[in-house]
Amino acid sequence: MNAPRPTSSASGKPLTLAVVGAGPVGLALALLAAQSLPQAQVSVFDARPLDKDVSADPRTLALSLGSVQLLQRLDAWQAEAAQPIVEVHVSQQPPSLGAALAAWIGEPTVRISALEEAVPMLGAVLSYGGIVAPLQRAWMAACEREPQRLLSRFGQPVQGLKPLDDGVEIDAGIAERFDLAVVAEGGVFSQLPRERLGRLREPLHHDYHQTAWVGTVTLANARPGVAYERFTRHGPAALLPLKNGQASLVWCVPGNDDPVEPLTDAQRLAVLNTMFDAEVGAITALSPLKRFALGLSAERTLTDGRTVRIGNAAQTLHPVAGQGLNLGLRDAFELVQALSRNRDVAQVLRRLEWQRGPDRWAMIAATDFLARSFTWKLPGAGAARGLGMAALQALKPVKSALARQMMFGSR
Repeated sequence: MNAPRPTSSASGKPLTLAVVGAGPVGLALALLAAQSLPQAQVSVFDARPLDKDVSADPRTLALSLGSVQLLQRLDAWQAEAAQPIVEVHVSQQPPSLGAALAAWIGEPTVRISALEEAVPMLGAVLSYGGIVAPLQRAWMAACEREPQRLLSRFGQPVQGLKPLDDGVEIDAGIAERFDLAVVAEGGVFSQLPRERLGRLREPLHHDYHQTAWVGTVTLANARPGVAYERFTRHGPAALLPLKNGQASLVWCVPGNDDPVEPLTDAQRLAVLNTMFDAEVGAITALSPLKRFALGLSAERTLTDGRTVRIGNAAQTLHPVAGQGLNLGLRDAFELVQALSRNRDVAQVLRRLEWQRGPDRWAMIAATDFLARSFTWKLPGAGAARGLGMAALQALKPVKSALARQMMFGSR
């Protein structure tokens, strides 16, 4: 007797999958499901109307090499709009070590390069619109090819999810049953109220009492493709390379004693020119800055009955490592891969927790540790971080392992 197709539910009927949220993680998952689950019916819900232009959204995101490869696989990669990252330069603002020790070994710096790792790039920088718009075009093209199987529900906000014995009911104006619902929109500013999602446990939550100021700077002598991370006494600051000598700035400072807020634009520019490593060179211009509160919000489990949360709906991370989107895309890939191998949705979801656990919790713990470390008042904390950086640079295999973790996650 032939075994049921892996894209069927446990009853043998074709799997019905609802994706809530048409951001980069939700659309990537829908496209992966369309490719890898050829019999499954996939529906994408989003409050945003289809005719709303998302291509102009300027928010800057850092993609790992694994994420770039995933978008290429989905025919949703805009190479001409992206700036590849070929080197990452991490340093700490003085005084990070004792004066005598610093004079002996120099200020600690960690350099990770694509050349050393034998890869074409470590990742890439792209605008939110530059990621979502191609994914949406690819999804709509897939819907046109298979209109009975792939369904778009743009302009239909999901009001609530109701667990069923063997599925989940989605209320988007009309109640519909699905075998599986994947919530891919959310985080701190979720459009889905927490009480409507039927969570059994409250998520882990921590307010870092930090503020991220974001904007764009112009560099006098920009090195193409080099990303800079600088640990300062106030918090981390990063420059992500853009085209035409520009870079995206993320500047993290204490939220309750914000040193940036009272400054004029000219004063902010002057401070930035004293913060970064000399290799960055002169910063000649600064755009108006926007600010965002920073905190951790992480679901204790990805699954709740037949509902799965991925991306920002599962965890909102501090931007110190720039890994939030990459973690969400890996969540999407691993879920679809598991469904393609096993027709039993309940079994897939039971296994998903421990399959994704090492990658997910390692990234949550790492970013949380770094974010909290800037609030510590312990003597020598900066020196300890500096010594750790110096050791990492010296231990090539360890540095390479870290680079692989950032590019591809835990494998």
